[in-house]
Amino acid sequence: MVVREQDTGGWPAATDGGRVLLSPPDIGPLEESYLLNALRSGWVAPVGPDVDAFEQEVAARVGREHAVALASGTAGLHLALVALGTLPGDVVVVPTLTFVATANAAVYAGAEPVFVDCTPETGNLDPDLLDRTLDELRRAGRRVAAVLPVDMFGSCADYARILPLCAAAGVPVVEDAAEALGAVRNGRPAGSFGRAAVLSFNGNKIITTSGGGMLVSDDADLVARCRYLATQARQPVIHYEHTDTGYNYRLSNLLAALGRAQLRRLDGMLARRRAHRERYAKLFAATPGVRLLADHDAGANCWLTSIVVDPEHAGWRADDLARHLAVRKVETRPVWKPMHLQPVFSGAHAVLSGAAERLFADGLTLPSGSGMTEHQADRVAGAIADFLDRR
Repeated sequence: MVVREQDTGGWPAATDGGRVLLSPPDIGPLEESYLLNALRSGWVAPVGPDVDAFEQEVAARVGREHAVALASGTAGLHLALVALGTLPGDVVVVPTLTFVATANAAVYAGAEPVFVDCTPETGNLDPDLLDRTLDELRRAGRRVAAVLPVDMFGSCADYARILPLCAAAGVPVVEDAAEALGAVRNGRPAGSFGRAAVLSFNGNKIITTSGGGMLVSDDADLVARCRYLATQARQPVIHYEHTDTGYNYRLSNLLAALGRAQLRRLDGMLARRRAHRERYAKLFAATPGVRLLADHDAGANCWLTSIVVDPEHAGWRADDLARHLAVRKVETRPVWKPMHLQPVFSGAHAVLSGAAERLFADGLTLPSGSGMTEHQADRVAGAIADFLDRR
């Protein structure tokens, strides 16, 4: 059953006059009641009825048959690669424009990440470059263990093109939907694409369990393998018996209870984030050289709203606005620094068009949290309007 309930709202921000953050946790009385019930039940370990229920409810929400709740989205990516049989020396194709966890998961599994550039309109994996990369790797005799598309800032990648390309190459897809719970593409929810998908419930995500994540899939055997590995690969005997290297990756029952409450409020949270994006769109509508990243994606969950500034047409740079807002206690952040520019991945193979580097130079992410109060939203909008008026 899909769990949906009218949003009762989170607690008001404690300091409306303080710093406005990008996407802080949106927590309220419903979460408190769920946590108290879990505490009073005595189920405080990484097993329990709230874990089971949370898995079922998230799986239903994203249209999957099975799910396993984990300590982080990163753990989910790692387990997916291990369960798919990734071996040292294999290649995992990763978008260069992503958070480092996507690439780290490939390294944890012993694979070599190969980075591929994005489309400038969305920041998501470029299917044409992916096609070229898979062909080059095949010709070089490299085994590609998986492709990990990322649903950038809550806008789903172009799976209508990506999935057939990977199927033709015989390569499984693991959807990194860490930022995308609640998003939709072509009538399908984020998390429903690929052999498996991974969600994140970190403190800044659409919903949070403080820290946590979930792997979802229609493949019962793959999910069972991940569940087994996530629980220290313990054999079903009375003593501790281990035939595989496992991991301590399971989510606690208390955090699952928090996630269940958050999930019941998801639709209201999505609506407020979309309202923030629509307000930003109106603010910049008459400003030459400024656009919203993935601005035509009606199915995005609007986790974070980013603008892209063309300095030649706008007459100012993204970091000019960032400095203006910082003085006024408004947090902003550049779009992800591409993985091929990160020192830890210096020398890694990358197939590039320059799009990710341009987005890193010209992009700016604005406060987008569902818990942002009207007063805070007015402060941010007023500060942006003041900046634009001075130009």
